[in-house]
Amino acid sequence: MMSPLHSGLSVETTEKARLELNENPETLHHDIQQVRDMIVTRPDIGFLRTDDDFILRFLRARKFDQVETFRLLAQYFQFRQQNLDMFQSFKVDDPGIKRALIDGFPGVLETPDQHGRKILILFASNWDQSRNSFIDILRALLLSLEVLIEKPEQQIHGFLLLIDWSDFSFKQASKLTPNILKLAIEGLQDSFPARFGGIHFVNQPWFIHAMFTIIRPFLKDKTRKRIYLHGNNLNSLHQLIQPESLPSEFGGMLPPYDTSTWARTMLGPDYNDETEYTLTYDALHVRGGGGEDKERMRRSQSAAEAGSLRQTDRDMCTGPLD
Repeated sequence: MMSPLHSGLSVETTEKARLELNENPETLHHDIQQVRDMIVTRPDIGFLRTDDDFILRFLRARKFDQVETFRLLAQYFQFRQQNLDMFQSFKVDDPGIKRALIDGFPGVLETPDQHGRKILILFASNWDQSRNSFIDILRALLLSLEVLIEKPEQQIHGFLLLIDWSDFSFKQASKLTPNILKLAIEGLQDSFPARFGGIHFVNQPWFIHAMFTIIRPFLKDKTRKRIYLHGNNLNSLHQLIQPESLPSEFGGMLPPYDTSTWARTMLGPDYNDETEYTLTYDALHVRGGGGEDKERMRRSQSAAEAGSLRQTDRDMCTGPLD
């Protein structure tokens, strides 16, 4: 019998959840309640949302291991308690988040990869440090993930993160301090219910390799194995992500990415206006909050002409980070 929590999912996606995530429609409500019953063991944490839909995304992120699911759920809210300054104005009309979104942090491709995973992209050299703090970019990324993870399909298929380091300067990199990087890892790896199928770096300079010496102790083995350093070798990237899903900047078959696309999705067609957007942090953490607003968000396609990028076969540390 199909659970109401599976309504809207295709047969193929439901089967994928069963095979890859150990999801069983017959025991779904029991699994959710088992996690909910653990909340009393952590009275030090304010669990602001505990409805079925919300807990289900955490179960999917941890393949229905109930103990690991509760650990992730607790870390999610604990991270927000410990970093209140990041989440007090956690909404798209917050000036810092809005600036980051308009500047393309992050970008979100309309076309998923061949496995249904949503692709988030960052063009690192576009980071104007006089306009955007790293914290605001991280907040914009987390808020974008909050919106995307509302869709059950993305809870099952997961995400890819693609970062282009072309023309990223040493001066820019100097702002990536160990404390800042640790905060980002805690927010994304340890405290968010998303399945990251891969983190792909292209055109990374030598000092980005050096950066991994700093962050390596904070990375789980599973995360390390999913970080790919492609350098200039776009062929190795295309072996993992089909060119049909990528814009021309990454040697793909899609038009160049318009960095305003996701900002328009989040803010609406008049994204430069100071109109308030109602998808606030509070709305995300109450039953049913924000759903209608997200459904009304409109997408905008880039009108740019397709460009070209010559691929090189120079192999620069391709493959996962050991």
